[in-house]
Amino acid sequence: MLKKYSGTLSRRFMSGINNRAMLSPLSPEKTLLEILPKKSGRDNLGHVSSRHQGGRHKRYYRIIDFLRDKLDMPGTVLSVEYDPNRNASIALVGYRDGQKRYILAPDGIKVGEIITSGKNVEIKTGNTMKLAELPIGAIVHNIELVPGKGGIIARGAGTSAKILAKNDDYATIKLPSGETRLIPVACMATVGVVSNIDYKNIVIGKAGRSRRMGIRPRVRGVAQNPRTHPHGGGEGRSGEGLKQPKTPWGKPARGLRTRKKYKHSNKYIVERRKNKKS
Repeated sequence: MLKKYSGTLSRRFMSGINNRAMLSPLSPEKTLLEILPKKSGRDNLGHVSSRHQGGRHKRYYRIIDFLRDKLDMPGTVLSVEYDPNRNASIALVGYRDGQKRYILAPDGIKVGEIITSGKNVEIKTGNTMKLAELPIGAIVHNIELVPGKGGIIARGAGTSAKILAKNDDYATIKLPSGETRLIPVACMATVGVVSNIDYKNIVIGKAGRSRRMGIRPRVRGVAQNPRTHPHGGGEGRSGEGLKQPKTPWGKPARGLRTRKKYKHSNKYIVERRKNKKS
């Protein structure tokens, strides 16, 4: 549920997710935590290699099971937790052999539910199976692109993909971006939509909140010096001009398609995602 703040000037338009009722009031599973070093966007020489990244609040990385390879072994959802490293919630699953694993929490999953991965499992939210076993029209997430490599598609908050068609080798899937793509039917996918659907409606509200998330300020190109940015210079508020918008290094930006013309995976794309300008 989206929570809106009011009162002080700095929080007038600020909003966040009020999901205390949905999350379990438990500490993270210590056996599934790792130290997450902060690089602040710098390389091994200390030079900035990725702009606009800086110091942030300390985090631990939660090890997520994207493979879902505990086949034919039912697991019980022990808790639904917040993960500072992603915009979706995560669920702690305990299996019959005593092992615990974190998974991406599907929307609507609750503590105490039983989920399973494998062959001939029930088609319900949270269960994982091969695309060959899912019906046409099914809504899925955490989809593998290469069998056995783990899910890499549709993992963000509120995202999902839809199965449009299938044959003996490939499934035609509509991805969250709008692209329609062929994916091998031997790849695994999880039924349902990723949790935390309201994340897209969050308004950060103030600069300090971004800084605590590790995001440093961005300066508009038109506000910079012409020696620093292609959009810089001019008299008054001159804007970007009539030419193609550029990056600080002179490369075309905003809408130019950069996918390689002869990329090997082009044959798997049935329909490209729509251009934002169209």
